[in-house]
Amino acid sequence: MAKNIRVGVVGATGYTGLELVKMLVNHPVFELTYIANSEGATTIDKLHPSLSGVCEDEVQKADAAAIAKSCDLVFLAVPHMTAMEFVKPLMKLGVKVVDLSADYRLTKELYEEFYLPHTDEENLSHVVYGLPEMFREELKSAKLVANPGCFPTSAILGLLPFMDKRVEGSPIIIDAKTGVSGAGKKLSETTHFVNVNDNLFAYNPLMHRHAPEIAQKLGVAFEEVNFVPHLVPLTRGMLSSIYIQVEGDFDEQKVLKEFYKDEKNVRISQTPVSMKNTAGTNFCDIYVKRKGNLLFIASSIDNLMRGASSQALVNANLMMGLDENMGVPNLAYVP
Repeated sequence: MAKNIRVGVVGATGYTGLELVKMLVNHPVFELTYIANSEGATTIDKLHPSLSGVCEDEVQKADAAAIAKSCDLVFLAVPHMTAMEFVKPLMKLGVKVVDLSADYRLTKELYEEFYLPHTDEENLSHVVYGLPEMFREELKSAKLVANPGCFPTSAILGLLPFMDKRVEGSPIIIDAKTGVSGAGKKLSETTHFVNVNDNLFAYNPLMHRHAPEIAQKLGVAFEEVNFVPHLVPLTRGMLSSIYIQVEGDFDEQKVLKEFYKDEKNVRISQTPVSMKNTAGTNFCDIYVKRKGNLLFIASSIDNLMRGASSQALVNANLMMGLDENMGVPNLAYVP
């Protein structure tokens, strides 16, 4: 199949940028025509030696006009605020965008409460949230997609089938663990090897920026979402343990299977899920168990893939009229 849709990656230095390049190199339709970061003047294999002999393309200094000349669609794997600087001109230049930052995931009010002032209210009005299980039809005609956060992806997919079984107003408790790659490539005291190795700790409990994203997409008040993320000494992976109060007589396994019966990227597990089984894939594995009025949901994803890059590729495929799983890995990194 000939490659005929030109795509680019801005933010190629980071982990999610690398994962995007790895998938796009062998994509049957997308042609990787533009790779950029904030500095340029290098090649992708110098930034990521693992790509030596596979992809050695030039890395340019990111520029909206150059993107528009080279791409039909671009992935923005850049920090929040930086994404807005590119989205505004790119929308005017007719380039479709999948934004992996937080800039377009929230309403203006929520974004400004948990991040910084928002400078692109116009494009917030037509952005589509990039969770295919919720917005697949809207994604097919989208020009701007807000790729979900990794924690929200894991939590929302676990909770969606049971929201109508939940006791209204009762707490949603999400105890989530992530590998260190979720903190990005920039070194900090928190992610220093000496601090992370042989260690486990919570950070930003109950006030993490992903909590309002979870609440907004589930249609509940922020106060009802009790989200506590933990950093674990692993490179990649994410596991969310979720607890909700439910009511009524129902078979939790049947509810889960029926809800996701047509979803190829959600797998229902009969045993507690594992990070390893989703590593390197776009799968979300979900396990559920009920004890009286308490429902336990475990949801596992790869934070760099389903939580970022492979989900971004699924969204791009949908935006360009392709099979949503085209070029998306489905074999986990397990022995």
